[in-house]
Amino acid sequence: MKALLLAGLGAIGWTTSASAQTVDHSHHGAMHIPAAPASPPAEQTQSERVEDPHARHRMPEPPKADPHAGHHLSAPPVPVAMATGTDLPAGNAPPPAPKPGLAAARYWGAEAMAMANHHLRHHHGGMAFRQVMLNLAEVQVRDGRNGYRWDGEAWIGGDINRFTLKSEGEGAFGGRAEQVEVQALYSRAIDPYWNLQAGMRHDIRPGRSRSYATIGIEGLAPYWFQMEGAVFLSEKGDLLARAEGSYDQRLTQNLVLQPRVEANFSAQTVRATQLGAGVTDLELGLRVRYERQRAFAPYVGVSWERRLGDTARLARARGDGTGGFAFVAGVRTWF
Repeated sequence: MKALLLAGLGAIGWTTSASAQTVDHSHHGAMHIPAAPASPPAEQTQSERVEDPHARHRMPEPPKADPHAGHHLSAPPVPVAMATGTDLPAGNAPPPAPKPGLAAARYWGAEAMAMANHHLRHHHGGMAFRQVMLNLAEVQVRDGRNGYRWDGEAWIGGDINRFTLKSEGEGAFGGRAEQVEVQALYSRAIDPYWNLQAGMRHDIRPGRSRSYATIGIEGLAPYWFQMEGAVFLSEKGDLLARAEGSYDQRLTQNLVLQPRVEANFSAQTVRATQLGAGVTDLELGLRVRYERQRAFAPYVGVSWERRLGDTARLARARGDGTGGFAFVAGVRTWF
């Protein structure tokens, strides 16, 4: 009995030792392998099975190999830039013929648009304007002889056609005017800067008044030179001419320096008017005016005039002077 008890205890101890050795090997670095799942019982029905969600998906076939995959394709040619806009060559096709008349008249009729066209022209360049200007209205102080002088014009009309009156003259204080000249002219614009003028001139002088047919031109030359020229033919057949010019040089905002030159010519000697052939007289002037208001600008300056050639000889023969310097003061005004 004791022998059987000892044998049982020994078997139990050997089993415990084997189990301990198995547990000790679990701490080694070997990978832990989970136990395989138990096989599902054979009696599991079809409805109890879990279906794979991708079971019925069809995988696409892999793409076929491109037979040209190894071929080298050259780059496409770069397109040539085409000329556009102003780079295109000019054409030679004739322009379309313009349609005559007003565009509105084709829809409303010429009679209906006649009055509207009249008012349009009147308010956009067809109006009549007017101006009176005195370029020179001055007192002349000479050695032993003081006098006065004027030079001005008045006109009425539009941008193209005008009627112009011009007048100039001079005299001594305490006496009558020695020379008065009046011109009545038709003025026609031939250019944005130039006017062609034609008409009559009448000279009023003590004992020798005379009338002339006149044709001339006036305007603005390049570099802002104000120019004027005219030819005169008298009723006696005497041919005269005149040229004058001036220039306004602004010194400050209000001060303007104006040099001025005038020359007169005669094609023949005219004893009735004491004019010799050639250049009859020359005048040079230099004036400074103060333009605080352009419509009324006072000025001061000097003037030099001289009779020349045969005209000077005729003046000396009758005891008159041939010219000289004068101090001038006056006003340039317009309205």
